[in-house]
Amino acid sequence: MTSPVAVVGFAQSPCRVREDVTTSGVEMLVPIFAEVFGATGLTRADIGFWCSGSSDYLAGRAFSFVQAIDAIGAVPPAMESHVEMDAAWALYEAWVKVLTGEAEIALAYGFGKSSGAHLRRVLALQLDPYLLAPLWPDSVSIAALQARLGLDAGRWTEKDMAAVAARSRAAARSNPQAQVSGDVAVSELLERPYVAEPLRAHDCAPVGDGAAAVIIASEARARDLCARPAWITGFGHRIDSGALGARDLLAVPSAAAARLACTAAAAARAAGASGHSAAGASGHSAAGASGHSAAGASGHSAAGASDGVDVAELHAPFSHQEILLREALGLGDGVDVNPSGGALCGNPMFAAGLARIGMAARAVMSGRAGRALGHATSGPALQQNLVCVMEGQ
Repeated sequence: MTSPVAVVGFAQSPCRVREDVTTSGVEMLVPIFAEVFGATGLTRADIGFWCSGSSDYLAGRAFSFVQAIDAIGAVPPAMESHVEMDAAWALYEAWVKVLTGEAEIALAYGFGKSSGAHLRRVLALQLDPYLLAPLWPDSVSIAALQARLGLDAGRWTEKDMAAVAARSRAAARSNPQAQVSGDVAVSELLERPYVAEPLRAHDCAPVGDGAAAVIIASEARARDLCARPAWITGFGHRIDSGALGARDLLAVPSAAAARLACTAAAAARAAGASGHSAAGASGHSAAGASGHSAAGASGHSAAGASDGVDVAELHAPFSHQEILLREALGLGDGVDVNPSGGALCGNPMFAAGLARIGMAARAVMSGRAGRALGHATSGPALQQNLVCVMEGQ
C-alpha cells in the first residue's frame, strides 16, 4: 500500500423529478463533471480510473451504465469500472485503486432516475427471491415494520421521528441541491396522514432524480488540487443477513463494524503503522470482527465515542433510521448530523450515499469540520452499510 488518499473535489446535481433526463443519466452527469473539473483544474485526461454506481433494475434495461459512459467521452481511452449499487461503493473501489498505486487520480460517480419507475416496487426485487420477493413487500412497508418495532420497544416516539424530519428540512434551506426544505413545526407534521403506519410522508425520503461525483487523489497530487484536502483516514463496509427474520431490525451491526474498522485504521496510522497495515485495517477484515460480533461486544453504540467527528452525513432514507444510525455509529449530541438535510430532503438512488460522503468531505475542505464522517446504506432496513471518515491535516 502507498501513501494516504484524499477527496479533492465533489459535485452534485439538484435532486428533483426531471422530465428532461433519460435513464442513462448523461444529462445529469455532464454538468457535474464540468463543475468538479473546473473546481480542481483537472481534465478528463487526468483521471486515471473511473468507477460508477447505478442499477439496471432501476433503468429497466441490461448494462444501462454503458450508456452513461457517453458522459466521459471516448477520447482519451478510460480505465472504467462499475458497481450495481450506490456509488459510495464505487468510491471504495476507486480508493483501493489509488491506494495501491494503480492510479493517482480517480473519479467515482453515481446516478439514478427514480421517477422513471415505481421505486417502492423496484426495491422489492432486492429481497430474497424465494420467500420475500414473491409477496412484493415494498421498501416503505418494510421500513414501517422497523419503525413500529422501535416504537413498541420504546426506542423512539413518533414525535422523535417528526423532530428528525423537521430538523432535516430546516437544515436543507442552505442546500441548493435539496429536493425539499423549509421550516415546519413538529406538531404540524404529526397531524399529517400516514403513508404506511407509523410512517408519514415526511418520514420517508422523496422520490427524485440526481447524480453525484467525487474525485480522490494520492498524496503526491492532492495538495496541488485542493487547498485543504479531506484525507481519508478510514474506509470500511459490512453487510448483514438478507433474511429480515434472521436479524434484529433494531440493531445495525454492519454499520457499527464498519465504524470500528475506520477507528482501527486511524489508530494504526496514528501509532505509526505502515500504509499496508492501516489500509488493511479499514478493509473487509478490519478489527478481526464481523458486524455481528462487533455489535454483540459493544451493544447499540458499538462504534464507541464520536472520536472527534464534528460533522456526520448519514444516509438515512427514513426518519427513524437516523436514530438507529446515530446509536450504531456512536455519534453524540455534539456531532452536527446531516447539516445538508440528508436523504430525507433528497435521495437520488445510487447517488445519495456518495453525496453524503461528498458533503462530509466538503465540510472538511471548507474548514467547517476538522473530522467528518460520511455514511451510505443499501438493502432493506439498513442491511448493508459503508463508513468513510475524513479529516483535514
